[in-house]
Amino acid sequence: MTETPAAEHPLPQIVDRQTWQAKIDELRVKEKAHTRVGDALAAERRRLPMVEVDPQTPLIGADGPVPLIDIFDGRSQLIAYFHMWHTGRPAAEQCEGCTFSTTHINELSYLHSRDVSYATFCQGPYEESSRYRDFMGWTVPWYSVPQDAVGRLVANRHFGILVAYLRDDDKVYETYWTTGRGNEPMAPSYGLLDLTVYGRQEFWEDSPEGWPQRWGSKGGQFRLDGRPTAQWSRIRAGRDDDLGASSGDHQQPHRH
Repeated sequence: MTETPAAEHPLPQIVDRQTWQAKIDELRVKEKAHTRVGDALAAERRRLPMVEVDPQTPLIGADGPVPLIDIFDGRSQLIAYFHMWHTGRPAAEQCEGCTFSTTHINELSYLHSRDVSYATFCQGPYEESSRYRDFMGWTVPWYSVPQDAVGRLVANRHFGILVAYLRDDDKVYETYWTTGRGNEPMAPSYGLLDLTVYGRQEFWEDSPEGWPQRWGSKGGQFRLDGRPTAQWSRIRAGRDDDLGASSGDHQQPHRH
């Protein structure tokens, strides 16, 4: 769909406040039903079986190898996001979807208060990806997944998954995983956009005729001027995006 100038965008019908509130009240009934369906799914999720995972599966942190069980940091549960990585590529070419999701994760104290730890498990070498973490200013615990651990943790899936684990003494279990739109709880920007009149402005959305729709669902919605969108504020702040591995004809890193 071709974007039209903002002034030409069709607008919702204009009504008086009483009529408007009556329509919201009608929608609120459906919203509450939707919430109850989500609650029922969460209840079903809590009743799933689980699968055992080797608690000594190694990951790589700032000080070298760390067993999976230690990443719980003494807590009984762990949520891990498996961040995609393009080894040897510059920051501008790293995964825009994973950058979108991870950028939203800042405050972990509420998870910790429920006995849940959180960590990023990144594909590829720790040295490169940790430079990206530093450039982005992310503060969540960060580990890379060495090749000999990929099979045990990813298990014929792919990076980009969100996984929940449970620790019982010295044993570790995987209790749930999701990916794609299942990762959306990581990114409240999408939930907020869903509250706006023009929504996410993506082609797949069921919007009125003429509503602005700019992006597909293949990553472009997370990029701006050739980079994952969130990188630009870091560039403007003067951060160096050199990952130490850019070469060839790739886009040159920004240095300040």
